[in-house]
Amino acid sequence: MSTPPTPSDATRTPSGLHVPGYVRDPDTHPPLDYPEYGSTALRHPKRPLTLLPHMLTEITAPVLGQDRLGELDHDLTRQHEEEPQGQRIIVHGQVRDSDGRPVPHTLVEIWQANAGGRYRHTSDNWPAPLDPHFTGVGRALTDAEGHYRFVTIRPGAYPWRNHRNAWRPAHIHFSLFGRAFTQRLVTQMYFPDDPLFFQDPMWNSVPDPKARERMLASYDHDATEPEWALAYRWDVVLRGREQTPFESEEEILEDDE
Repeated sequence: MSTPPTPSDATRTPSGLHVPGYVRDPDTHPPLDYPEYGSTALRHPKRPLTLLPHMLTEITAPVLGQDRLGELDHDLTRQHEEEPQGQRIIVHGQVRDSDGRPVPHTLVEIWQANAGGRYRHTSDNWPAPLDPHFTGVGRALTDAEGHYRFVTIRPGAYPWRNHRNAWRPAHIHFSLFGRAFTQRLVTQMYFPDDPLFFQDPMWNSVPDPKARERMLASYDHDATEPEWALAYRWDVVLRGREQTPFESEEEILEDDE
């Protein structure tokens, strides 16, 4: 999903093949144990991590390709017989590697709450309305220049009981795959000027304020479609000093599934 790793973060197999390993940047990514985020006390590792490098099998199969996409997977507003409630938005951007090069044909998946701030999930039962015309999941492949595009509904904030009067800022979850299921990165995209950032431990767990800003989408008036949908641009950088903060798969909350 990015440029070949340097010798310090790669492993050579007995056959001489270099396979990637990934060094977690503590200044960019959230710590695995963040006390303000209550669930980490139950899940974070208690012992030193053992890194298992991906071998040839893990980095070549199963292949993720165009045949895994449905015709309307990228448009969450047209997946049912009627349109969902809420403000229609376009979310688009480019996936790049640490050298600024586009990452083509990578699978991008999103999931989100509806306009009322509720997920279509059995564990989400706070008294906000479910929208029968909105499932809240989508997927797309980046094009030859690394661009992706979704049409969806702006999600609402929701309570989640992490602390007193806890509300998650509006956000969209992103999952990016390489050419295999083991090559997966997960992150969240936020909207600018949200009033709830001050009390959200997921946002504040990212140590570097500049890294937090890389999780913010920007309003894109040029991509807005008149009388149809507002647009937001959000680029994803996979590695390097400008990388987007990612969370490990173990850190994904049940209420955010």
